[in-house]
Amino acid sequence: QVQLVESGGGLVQAGGSLRLSCAASGSIFSINTMGWYRQAPGKQRELVAAIRSGNSTNFADSVKGRFTISRDNAKNTVYLQMNSLKPEDTAVYYCNAEIVRVVLGLRGTYLYWGQGTQVTVSS
Repeated sequence: QVQLVESGGGLVQAGGSLRLSCAASGSIFSINTMGWYRQAPGKQRELVAAIRSGNSTNFADSVKGRFTISRDNAKNTVYLQMNSLKPEDTAVYYCNAEIVRVVLGLRGTYLYWGQGTQVTVSS
């Protein structure tokens, strides 16, 4: 099995910074794209940022220039550095990962999600 465990959420004042981490563990052959999503109350889950295995990235327009995403392949971990936080960034942040596993001799790609971590930005 595979688990994604997030950490680093919390309460911060507007203009502050937080760094989220998400570590994947378990039966992993390799990891393709890793990403961060967020969901605010009453809103749909939206993509915040993603990083591919070749380290190319993409960001939601609302976070460009403020957030960066990086990964440590040796640790199967993805990070989201959030700077200049705004109250509208308040949400539960979820990581996901496209994980390649070998199951019964067959290689397949599976999508996994973390449990979510709350980020609250006060004005």
